[in-house]
Amino acid sequence: MEPMERLLNLLILLRNAPRPLTFDDIREATGAYEHDDRESAKRQFERDKDVLRAIGIPLELEDIDIWGGEQGYLIPSEAYELPEITFTEGEVAALFVAAHATGPDPDAAQAFGKLMQGPDAADLLGLARGGPTVGIDLAVPRLPAAADAARRGRRVRFTYRASNGDRQEREVDVWGLMFSRGSWYLVGWDRTREDERTFRLSRVLSEIQDAGEAIPPPEGFRLRERFEAGPWGGGEPEVTARVLLSPKVAPWALSQAPGAAVVQVRSDGWTETDVPVSRADTFVSWVLSFGPDAEVVSPAELRRSVVERLEAVRASL
Repeated sequence: MEPMERLLNLLILLRNAPRPLTFDDIREATGAYEHDDRESAKRQFERDKDVLRAIGIPLELEDIDIWGGEQGYLIPSEAYELPEITFTEGEVAALFVAAHATGPDPDAAQAFGKLMQGPDAADLLGLARGGPTVGIDLAVPRLPAAADAARRGRRVRFTYRASNGDRQEREVDVWGLMFSRGSWYLVGWDRTREDERTFRLSRVLSEIQDAGEAIPPPEGFRLRERFEAGPWGGGEPEVTARVLLSPKVAPWALSQAPGAAVVQVRSDGWTETDVPVSRADTFVSWVLSFGPDAEVVSPAELRRSVVERLEAVRASL
C-alpha cells in the first residue's frame, strides 16, 4: 500500500470511529500494517501518526475503559472540524461588497449564498420585491435595516439629506431596494410628499427606524420598471441641468438620457437640452466624456463641478 493511501485510510478511520481504536483495531480495519513482525508494523504506525500530527491533524490517545487499563486513538470532531460560521450585520454587508466589488457576477452571488445560509444573506441576495439585485454597497451602515424593511414590508422613518443639502424627516412605506451605478436606493411611498419616491441610502443621515406596517405596492409593481436610470446616475432626479450639445454628439447623447427634454436647437446647430440629475459625480463624468462637444450651462454648482474636474485633470498633467 502506498504511503499516501495508508495515511488517508488512517485519517478516515479515526475521523469516523465511534470510540478510540487500539493499534490492533487499526491494523485489522485498514490492512495497512500487516507486517510479520508486529514491532516493525507498530514503528510504521508511529511514523504515520507523527506525519498526521505534523500537518495539524489532532490525533489523540484516550482511555478506552474507566480503569485506564487500555488506550486507543481517535480524531475528535470538535478539534478537527471548523466551527459554524456566523456573521454580524456589518460583516454580512462587508462580505456582500467584497463578493460584488467587480460588478454584477452570478458566480459571486452563488458563492456568497453558499457561504451564508442565514436570513441576513437572504436579505442581501433578494432585497427587492421586483427581483434580486447585486452590486457594490456604498451604504453599509444603513443597508441591513433597509433590507429588513423591504423584506418584511415595513414603514420606516429617517433623516434624509436632499440634493440641496437640506435635512428632511421622511416617513416611507418601503417597497424595495435597488442597486444602480455604485449606490443603493430605497423605493417606496413617501408619506410626506404623498408620492412614490426613491432615496439614496448614502444620503440617509440617521438610523432607519421601524414605523409600522407599510401599505403594499400597487398591483403589477416591478421595481426595475419604476427605477429611473440614465447618465445622471440612479434614483429619482432631483435637479435639472441645462446642457448644450454639439451637432456631432447630440443625437447619441440624447439617446443615452431617457427623460431629457430638448429646449431648442440653436442657429449654430447646438442642441439646448434639460437633463435630470440625481448624482452629480456620475453626471459630470458623463458630460466630460463628450469633451468640447458638451457644456453645462446651469445650475451654477454643477457647472462649477465640471470646471473643478477639468482643472484637477489639467493640474495632474
